[in-house]
Amino acid sequence: MVNRRLTRHPILTPPERPTVPFSWNGQPIEGKEGETIAAALTAAGERVFGHHPKDGAPQGLFCANGQCAQCLVIADGKPVKACVTAIRPGMCVLPSNGLPTLPPATPFELSDHTPTVSTEVLIIGGGPAGLSAAIELDRLGTDVLLVDDKASLGGKLVLQTHRFFGSFNAVHAGTRGMDIAAQLDRQVRSCSRVTVWTNSSALAVFSDKRVGVLRAAGDTPDGEYVLVEPRGLLVATGARERFLTFSGNTLPGVLGAGAFQTLLHRDRVKPAERVLIVGGGNVGLIVAYQAIQAGIEVEAVIEALPQCGGYKVHHDKLARLGIPIYTSTTLVSANGTHQVESATVARVNEHFQVVENTHRRLACDAILLAVGMDPEDGLYKKALEFGLVAGAAGDADHVAEASAAIFAGKIKAHQLAQKLGISNVETPEHWRRTLTVLESKPGAIYPPPPIEAEDLHAVEPVLHCVQEIPCDPCSAACPQGGIRIDPDDIRHVPQFVQSTLEKPCVGCEKCVTICPGQAITLVDDRKDPSHPWVIVPFEMDRVLIREGDWVDVVNVEGLVLGKAEVVRIRSGVALDRTLAVRLRAEHSIARQIAGIRVVDPSVHATPEQWEGRPADSTIVCRCERVSALAIRTLIEKGHRDINEIKVLTRAGLGACGARSCNRLVHRIFAEENVRQNEVGEPRVRPLLLEVPLAVFAGKKEGSP
Repeated sequence: MVNRRLTRHPILTPPERPTVPFSWNGQPIEGKEGETIAAALTAAGERVFGHHPKDGAPQGLFCANGQCAQCLVIADGKPVKACVTAIRPGMCVLPSNGLPTLPPATPFELSDHTPTVSTEVLIIGGGPAGLSAAIELDRLGTDVLLVDDKASLGGKLVLQTHRFFGSFNAVHAGTRGMDIAAQLDRQVRSCSRVTVWTNSSALAVFSDKRVGVLRAAGDTPDGEYVLVEPRGLLVATGARERFLTFSGNTLPGVLGAGAFQTLLHRDRVKPAERVLIVGGGNVGLIVAYQAIQAGIEVEAVIEALPQCGGYKVHHDKLARLGIPIYTSTTLVSANGTHQVESATVARVNEHFQVVENTHRRLACDAILLAVGMDPEDGLYKKALEFGLVAGAAGDADHVAEASAAIFAGKIKAHQLAQKLGISNVETPEHWRRTLTVLESKPGAIYPPPPIEAEDLHAVEPVLHCVQEIPCDPCSAACPQGGIRIDPDDIRHVPQFVQSTLEKPCVGCEKCVTICPGQAITLVDDRKDPSHPWVIVPFEMDRVLIREGDWVDVVNVEGLVLGKAEVVRIRSGVALDRTLAVRLRAEHSIARQIAGIRVVDPSVHATPEQWEGRPADSTIVCRCERVSALAIRTLIEKGHRDINEIKVLTRAGLGACGARSCNRLVHRIFAEENVRQNEVGEPRVRPLLLEVPLAVFAGKKEGSP
């Protein structure tokens, strides 16, 4: 049996956990204590979790977050989502092939009343925004109940191994996302007025201004249904990944980028051997880098726009490693019978139309979608509809970087406290300015400063960061303050100002190792001006580089400059898992060196031409397997109400509650030149998540 467990990683330490025996499709299998069915099956190389009852299409993991039902399996006779259901010793897990057979009905007792809990503020979501909001409300003397559906707090922060951008003083910039999550967790746990419910899901906001929560309850597998009566509500539920229409888009192996991170960094499982990443924003570029760190080959990153939308430093890190990045390129199809075996891509013109005869087949066993996020704001909208004093923070308000979400949670908590009369202090204006900076998109790109050729007989940092982005850890790290960034607007590019130093730069390397973009090197001319030392950051597996090696060194754009000798590799607690690699290089290229080439270019052979476009079999509604053609046909017949389309096709009636397909249905209306104001919006009703009816009805604990 395949073993895809992560055994080596430059940042993560694979945990030692006891094995748990269970069975899959009648065969014995082992997982790890505390992990989900999906993680255990993926670790064993299983990708097909069942087949859809409508057409027998293979089903597999997509979101790994409980927001869809692609990973449905039958566990001990019950249909469950494999991505959120933990394995248990002796559990019998079967593929969900067709409609599951329901277990026989058994009588049970109902409780006379549903437990009710009152609180001043209910926060839904324990990610960066929710945690910072809880800390701020505690500071204001407010009782808070924080509810999160995961076992640990931090949201997507716990999946981020890279150092964060933003403000060093305001949002822990320069610290790895998973470590920021741990810091916020500790702070919340120390708050005397904050109560935390983990493994608990908010299901609905009702018209009587109460919130239904499925709370974890001891050994009760389905949990306990509780009604929460808050004076105020703050929704910090994050965002959901967008789905994309292309042929073969529901094949097992088509994953959301967040699902990939969940399996890799939370579960320590490698979801694939060779991936294609769709989307050149920050998420796509970061995930590509994280895949290489884990020893997973990246076939390419493709982006439909003429240039990547993520930070240039993220793009440059990949270019230096040797990862191909194809812009003005779209995904045409995922190819394979039962799972992804390859992908077909093609060039697009300025109108994003596929250019004929530019189709190419790329080898991969997984396709990672990083094509944007939509706010998970359904609970917030319901709260406003029913007149509950409410706010939305972080990605549930609008999608931005996690560093912005941390600060936004603080501000939204302050504003909610004002609405509830808890605080009469206005939100400080400098808070608003800081948030504006943190939420800003990448700005102008400047030409790099000229490379001085003369011997300096000194040591100095070379700053390869030339784009306006909100980031300042390098200036905070320099003990002499030699790296300058405008403190009023940290989007300005950093500058090294030698004249401001009390003494020459001593080469402490702090700026090299703290830079989130790995965009700073040190050049030391003091010992040998003809062959200076160049110190570069390195966060790949230590086995890839050794002292005495001669390595390919590259410039910012990834062009090979020549060879350099590895003189020394420094590590330690102070460097926080970043290696400081000292190279001995030719004087003529020393100040151009930005990194070390890791990926063998021969891995990325020129793709074969792929004549013609594959048959268009795109699915819009994953849950009910409704095609774009079926929806387009109804629109052409004059249907303008999405509720009508839902009734006629079942699009939007599935487990995800139309959260994946609604945007795609709107897109088809736009393609058919139907104006937005002509489209009837779908009705959204509780519940937002599935819950066993017996639990929702008040089944007594201990009842059969």
